[in-house]
This record gives sequence, structure tokens and C-alpha cells, in this order.
Amino acid sequence: DSCWSHVWRLGLLFLVSFLGIMLLYKVSSVVFVLSMFLNTLTPKFYVALTGTSSLISGLILIFEWWYFRKYGTSFIEQVSVSHLRPLLGGVDNNSSNNSNSSNGDSDSNRQSVSECKVWRNPLNLFRGAEYNRYTWVTGREPLTYYDMNLSAQDHQTFFTCDSDHLRPADAIMQKAWRERNPQARISAAHEALEINEIRSRVEVPLIASSTIWEIKLLPKCATAYILLAEEEATTIAEAEKLFKQALKAGDGCYRRSQQLQHHGSQYEAQHRRDTNVLVYIKRRLAMCARRLGRTREAVKMMRDLMKEFPLLSMFNIHENLLEALLELQAYADVQAVLAKYDDISLPKSATICYTAALLKARAVSDKFSPEAASRRGLSTAEMNAVEAIHRAVEFNPHVPKYLLEMKSLILPPEHILKRGDSEAIAYAFFHLAHWKRVEGALNLLHCTWEGTFRMIPYPLEKGHLFYPYPICTETADRELLPSFHEVSVYPKKELPFFILFTAGLCSFTAMLALLTHQFPELMGVFAKAFLSTLFAPLNFVMEKVESILPSSLWHQLTRI
Repeated sequence: DSCWSHVWRLGLLFLVSFLGIMLLYKVSSVVFVLSMFLNTLTPKFYVALTGTSSLISGLILIFEWWYFRKYGTSFIEQVSVSHLRPLLGGVDNNSSNNSNSSNGDSDSNRQSVSECKVWRNPLNLFRGAEYNRYTWVTGREPLTYYDMNLSAQDHQTFFTCDSDHLRPADAIMQKAWRERNPQARISAAHEALEINEIRSRVEVPLIASSTIWEIKLLPKCATAYILLAEEEATTIAEAEKLFKQALKAGDGCYRRSQQLQHHGSQYEAQHRRDTNVLVYIKRRLAMCARRLGRTREAVKMMRDLMKEFPLLSMFNIHENLLEALLELQAYADVQAVLAKYDDISLPKSATICYTAALLKARAVSDKFSPEAASRRGLSTAEMNAVEAIHRAVEFNPHVPKYLLEMKSLILPPEHILKRGDSEAIAYAFFHLAHWKRVEGALNLLHCTWEGTFRMIPYPLEKGHLFYPYPICTETADRELLPSFHEVSVYPKKELPFFILFTAGLCSFTAMLALLTHQFPELMGVFAKAFLSTLFAPLNFVMEKVESILPSSLWHQLTRI
């Protein structure tokens, strides 16, 4: 049995060898005939061949580009993944992404979001003491007209009401907030402060035969002090003195209007205005203390203000508090503030998302090593930190370049666009020092932030953890930021391989067609040389086979 099995194996081996030789011979014959046929072709055929190839590849390129612009992926790649991978035993990894994107679509359909709503910058600088000083030194205007016009609208909304015409000082300030010329606004504020308005005459009977008139003067105009502190004061210390005077005047107006707020709509409007004025003054006083190095005092003032006016969340005072607490390195207090404001029902901001990422990165960044993490994998704490960074980068993808100093900072504008370049500048301007203070935090950010864009479904109309990134942010940021600043745009997705391949193929074949048409003889020589080089290995194998086998046996094989 073993003898017959060896004979069977030898016979099978001989048969396979025989069939291989025959196949090799047939291939060589076909190649020889094909080479003879190609040698008889004229250059016009090569021009037509390369031109047709260029046209077909160009049509494929146009279709691929249209499909990528509409769906964010390559059609050829999608078909190969969807149909060929299951045949080869692969697993479709896009099911989770598709489910996430569908959830994002449904969420975006359930709630309409104002994509390009502009917000007052919670950490905006002082015009006189900071913005104007920058202009004096550099000769550049750090604020755009659009940004300052938005501030003028805010001032008219918060610091004026319909009854201002009843008090001369407030009537002057109502016009002052509309003035475009800074000097005209400052002059109007001084004029308002010089007015002493008679509040009322109270008749007090002293004796039956006579009376006297008691005259009481209203306090100074609080909004006039605000304007002077913001625009005329050249230092933070001067601004603080003016805000303290504004606090005395504003507190008196607030207490009087608080007693009369229920006497009619007019008094209610006055009380709302006086409340806005008082909150603004106290907030700016806290910011002055923070600028002057009295950080603990600033924290106390902010906490007291948030307790006194808990419903005025539109001012985002908690962002000032977070920045001051980070300066004190009171990370437990920072976490307590985040636990209150980093809620699913509350609007997010770069300050909230990146502060949360900084706290989680702080727990692991001092010992983090990319090489060690790639060998052993990420621990639970490192994974939480990376996920927090991905969350923050998805919310605002422009911040990391400023934190990593890949892009130069400028003075932040007075208004920001959430998730835009303006918000990134405003955040990094004040928080870069806090990231540098935490050892290894910027290294962890550098190693992980770009991975965010591989996780977010494409195109941009789809979201992952947040609502889809607004496509109008670039236009709005160009209005908010000065012209000398290069606006950061959302990182574009890389072109798929097949688009690049078809573009290269189209260009190459078009170039061949042009060269063959212009230089037919020279291109014919190149074509023959290329074909001979291409078939050289096969001819070499055939020569070796002919030299090994006897000529009579090879003749019989060719006859078969």
C-alpha cells in the first residue's frame, strides 16, 4: 500500500508539472502573439487608448468627488466594505457609527438649535485699560466694528429702559450708549454726572404758621460711572475706583426700585434695569480684584453674587468663578462647580468642557507615556481622561492649537461664538496658564486630540456627543475677529484613497495621450521598451525551461 501511495503521489506530481509547463507555454504563446500584435499598431491607437482611459478615469473621479461631498465617503470604498468584506469573512465596523449618527440626526430633528447665536464674552477685557493700551502699543484695533456694535446693543438692552426720559442723567446716558465716537460717549458720561436731579419736595410742618421745604438729591448716575470705568480709565486700579462709585449709586437705585417694582409695568422695567446694572457692577469689581491679584477676594465676590442673583445665569458668572478657582489651584472646588453646571440640560461652553478634561487629565498626566500606553493599553483613568479630551475637542476643535501654541493668541473679543474660533481664543487666553501648571496635561492633549476627528461621523451634519457642528461659524468669526488674525476653520476630512488614485490615474493617462500625440515615434520606442521589460521575467523562465528539457521532449509537448 505504501508503494502504491508513493507511485500515486509521483504520478500526481508529474501531472501537475506537465500541466504547469503546458500552461506556461500557452501563456508564452499568447504573450508572443500579443507582442507581435502590439508591434503592428500605429501611434493613433495608443493615443485613442490613453485618451479613453483618461476620459473614463476622469468620469470616475467626478462621480467619486460628488459622492464624497454628499456622503463623506468614497463610493468604491463603501461598496468594497459593504459587499467584499462579508465575502472575505470581515466584520462591518460601521454599524456602531451608523447608529450613533442616526441618534444624532434624530436628536437634531427633535430640537432646533440656533446655530450662530453670539454670546457676551464672560471674561471680556476693559476697553480703556486693556484694549486701548494694545492699540497704543501696536497701532492695531483689537475689536471689530461688528463686535463693538453688539456691545452697544447689549448696553442699550441692559442699562436703559422706557422711563429714562423722566430723569435727565439717564436720558443723556441713553444717547451715550448709541454714540459711535468714544470721546463723545465719555463726554456724555461726564455731563450726566454733573446733573443733580431734585427728587422731591417733602413738606414738613414745623409750626402752624410756617413750613419748610426739604430738598433731597438723587445719587450720581451709576451707568455713567460704568462707561467711564470701561472706556476712560487707563488702568485696572482706576477702573476699580470708578466701579466702587458706581456700586454706591447703583445699590441705592436698586433698593428704591425693588420697593416699587409691583406698582406697574414701568416700575418693573426700572427694577429689571437696576438689577442688571447692579449685577454688572459687582461682576466687574470681582474681575478687577482678579486682575489685581486679589483672587480669593474675587472668588468670594463671585460666590456672593451667584447666591444673591441665582436666576441670572445669562451672565455666565460661573465661568469667571472657574477661572479664579483654577488660579488658586482649588481643584475640589472647581469639580463642585462643574458638577452643578456641566449638566445635560444646560448649554455647554469651552470653559466647561475643557476644564472637565483638565481635571481628568490631571489625575494621570504626570505619569502618562504614549509608548507605555501603546504597549500595555490605557488604564481606566487614562481612558476617562482621553474621552474627556475627545468630548472637549468635539465641542470646540479650535482650542488645542492655541493651548499647544501651534497658533498665536490675540486679545479675545467682547463677544464669542460658541464652538467657534472666537470662543477658543477667549478660553485659551485665560486658561493656557492653568494647563501649563498641570504637569503633563498638554502632552496628553497633544497625543490624543487629533483622534477625535476619526470618531466623529462625517459629514459635518452628523454629530457624535454634541449637536452637529454649525457650518456658519467661520463666517461669524470673521466678523467678530480682527482682520490681521487668521481665522481657524473646522479640520477638513482627508480625501479618500480612491479619489486620489483616480485623480492620479486620470492625470497620468491624459499626459500619456498628449505625449503620444505630440511625439508618436519616441513614445512608440518607450512603449516597446516597457512591454519588453514587463515580459522579460516570463521570457527568462521559458528560456530556462527550454534549456533544462530535452529538445525532442519539448517538441512533443509543443505538438500536444
